[in-house]
Amino acid sequence: MSDLAAAYARLSANVRGALWMLASAVAFTLMTSLVKFLGDEYSPALQTFYRQAAGLIVLAPLILRDPAGSFRTTRPGILLFRSLAGTLGLILAFWAYHELPLADANALSFTRTLWIVPLAAFVLRERIGAWRLGATLTGFAGVLLMLQPSIANSAGWPAAAALASAALFAMTVTGMKMMTRDHSVTVLVVWSAALGFVLAIPLAVLEWRWPAPLDLALLAAMGVLGLLTQTCYIKGMALGDAAAMAPIDYTRLIFAILFGLALFHEIPNWITMLGALIVIASTLVITLRELRSESKPAPVREE
Repeated sequence: MSDLAAAYARLSANVRGALWMLASAVAFTLMTSLVKFLGDEYSPALQTFYRQAAGLIVLAPLILRDPAGSFRTTRPGILLFRSLAGTLGLILAFWAYHELPLADANALSFTRTLWIVPLAAFVLRERIGAWRLGATLTGFAGVLLMLQPSIANSAGWPAAAALASAALFAMTVTGMKMMTRDHSVTVLVVWSAALGFVLAIPLAVLEWRWPAPLDLALLAAMGVLGLLTQTCYIKGMALGDAAAMAPIDYTRLIFAILFGLALFHEIPNWITMLGALIVIASTLVITLRELRSESKPAPVREE
């Protein structure tokens, strides 16, 4: 183990970050594979409930260490909205992952970046330049291309659910961008986990069933993998340059194709994959342009 740690320490920051990003992509694909595997027995609402419960249990020691600090906020309304959007987005995403091929559902999830652009303009009052606008419109053209096979195969509603889920998650990201100005990441994560658990209860009760021991273990693993995905992603982005790390997240599509083929015998549709490449290219343009603009020094004001 010490040899592995020493070898890891000798790697550059970008390589270490890339390894964490790859781990995040694998954990995410494993989680969505469990969602698909359990979907025949457990509804999306039930899966969301068990996932949120597992996440809350993992966070419990952190909350108990400083309960007041973990929930300290001056804007509970925005936190409630974020949790509502996140919980509904999770339910829709779980349904999409169960109904669609893993590769298709993953590809549609990448549209989150495209939804953030109009939200940033209307909510955060950010200026949209020609590059961002052009990349966004191109990305949504790719989405239309991706939707053609889904509609032809009567999978239009699950595909629409995947798009709606991406839009809802974009709202949570936009809300987080607003809240991080005066809230710690810990507070945002704790509120999201606690409110997400509470909000998932009503729908879960309507479709309640006690899981068998093996299913309970798999549902718990799904929740832990969700937290692991976020942790590895944040660690990777913190270690490496954001411009180098962002494209690695798209390896999720490769892992989704491999897992879908090996576990569920899914063969990707070439039209969907072409649309996915257009979406990925457009979101990369948006991401890299954003990172470039953030790296520019602020103009010095003359007195």
